[in-house]
Amino acid sequence: MQTFEYRGFDREGRASRGLIEALSVKDAREKLALRGILADRLSATGRRARLTVGARAVLYRELSALLAAGLPLVRSLEILIASPETERFSGVLAGVRDRVREGGSLAEALAEAGRFRSPFELAIVQVAERSGTLEAMIARLGEFLEEQEQLRERVQSALVYPAIVLAVGICVAVLMLGLLIPRAAELLADSRAGMPALTRGMMALGRTTLRWGWLALVLLGGGGAVARDRIRRRPELRRAWDRRLFGLPLVGRGYRILAALRFARALAILLRGGVSVVEGLALAGRSTGSPWIAHMAEAEAEAVRHGSSLSDAVRRIPPLAASLPGWIQVGEAGGGLSGLMESAGKRYQGQWDHFVSRSLSLLEPALILAIGAFVLLVTLSVLLPIISLTRNIGG
Repeated sequence: MQTFEYRGFDREGRASRGLIEALSVKDAREKLALRGILADRLSATGRRARLTVGARAVLYRELSALLAAGLPLVRSLEILIASPETERFSGVLAGVRDRVREGGSLAEALAEAGRFRSPFELAIVQVAERSGTLEAMIARLGEFLEEQEQLRERVQSALVYPAIVLAVGICVAVLMLGLLIPRAAELLADSRAGMPALTRGMMALGRTTLRWGWLALVLLGGGGAVARDRIRRRPELRRAWDRRLFGLPLVGRGYRILAALRFARALAILLRGGVSVVEGLALAGRSTGSPWIAHMAEAEAEAVRHGSSLSDAVRRIPPLAASLPGWIQVGEAGGGLSGLMESAGKRYQGQWDHFVSRSLSLLEPALILAIGAFVLLVTLSVLLPIISLTRNIGG
């Protein structure tokens, strides 16, 4: 039996969509016809799909709860397919269910789903199935993904206010340079009073912005798109760009903390799942989201395979070399590496929260001061000629 995803109309002409199990496309259409549904579109499930981190976290947590209750894997997947919380990716789950029902492992089914999973998620599921601890390990995996989603949401929430302030500042600049300054120049054009240097400078800035601003935006947008496409196509450019980000004054420090946080959390869950240190180092490097770290972690994994210690390998990865190797060295000596990585992740989480709050406490006033300074300059460029004109008339 295979699962098909259909879209069509029922007897009353209402739109209908869902899943149906059948031996073939013809059999599926016949079954739908018996239900009074005319299938407009019919396709096999198991297509490649991209699920968000939050969606995958929900899937793993719910699947773990069903397995812990004693349900078999196929039955658990069937319940998830019918669940309202996972309805939006039920077609993908149906394909996974069919592959497992045919005798494949969950890891193989997830691998065939393409972008449905990430490399370290697949490693966790593979080891968990081999060790018979699937429900416990995917529960931890779901917790890890939820933490990553919460981290991303905190970053986005923290940037909302600065983004609003910056957008307001841009609108104010456009209105003042495009409307206020030219109107003031028209009113003062017939006066004999000379224009102050500040006024002439702001008028020139306004004319330049109105004449060439759109072209500058087009060039910047087009150049950015071309550069992004080149960086995406060439791994060496991605790594070079990523390496430069770590060297930026403020952003680089936050990026290093975030990379260390993700590395420690991912390595902890991989080691608890039974993944080897060699494979765990490479997969944890990928989980940081940094192409540069991922590339160096792959190379250092080979060094560990040939006898190097994990702490020395991480020490040779510059963004992670600050304090993480010390934690790893203690864990290697005491035999509790996964537990120490959990503790290191909590420590880096505290550093990240402190960094975000402190950076925002500096960024928000800086943006407000910059906008206020610009408004002051525009106001002075309008008032100074008026004051000069008033004095001439009074004299």
